[in-house]
Amino acid sequence: MSYTLSRLRERFGDLLFRREGQTMVPTPRATQLFGPLHEALARIDAAVADPGSFDPGSYSGGLALALTSIGEQTFLPQLMGALERAAPGLHLAVERLDAEQVEDSLVRQRVDLAITVSLLGTPRLWRTPVRGVEYVALSSGAHPLPPTGPDMFTGRRFVRVSARGGHVFPLQAMVEHDLTDQVAITVEEYASVPAVLQSTSLVVLLPRHVAEVFCGWFPTLRIAELPWPGHSTPVSLYTRLEAALSPAQRWFRSVVLDAVVADDYRA
Repeated sequence: MSYTLSRLRERFGDLLFRREGQTMVPTPRATQLFGPLHEALARIDAAVADPGSFDPGSYSGGLALALTSIGEQTFLPQLMGALERAAPGLHLAVERLDAEQVEDSLVRQRVDLAITVSLLGTPRLWRTPVRGVEYVALSSGAHPLPPTGPDMFTGRRFVRVSARGGHVFPLQAMVEHDLTDQVAITVEEYASVPAVLQSTSLVVLLPRHVAEVFCGWFPTLRIAELPWPGHSTPVSLYTRLEAALSPAQRWFRSVVLDAVVADDYRA
């Protein structure tokens, strides 16, 4: 190991790893090299694998999917039904999606697939849109919003949800329309929002398909159209590039895509 590391240090002109206490820590140069080397090894593995050797019905391994909390609520019901039928022995690990870490997590194979509204303009990933995103306002039926118009949010206070999952439109809209001073609470996830709305007069801006899910849980919630354009980049599915995928990962991508893609985005 020490001989190999010495040769690598000489080859790259860098320590690559340094000792901190009892731990060997990678240098910035080693971290930079990891992605391309890992991808190259994955391509070799994919090239020598037999594409016809994967049998989902007998597969008992694990695969990882990165989703936001609203992605879990929106996509997991139909996805788990499809996976249960096709691969009953599969273990699916759902990881919490951080928009800033998606590319790195995919390249390093910490996750196999990610679904996010964030637009990742990178040549290292494969991407396909799966549904459009239109934002609406949601509030309690006990405190309905007035008809859609420029003054519909006058006197109302908001729940703001962190943009860490990729949904940046609500904050952008609130800044543009001078609504940030009306924020009453900021939360990390959407999961608690419908219960908060149910018991208060607060309002939230969120994707229509999520609002419809919440209205199914809390029938007294009410959706209102926004007084300005409310479309953002579409939700997209991301994986590593085709040549870097294993047969199991290719199968997984096809199942997820078929389960979550909206009708108007099907080829």
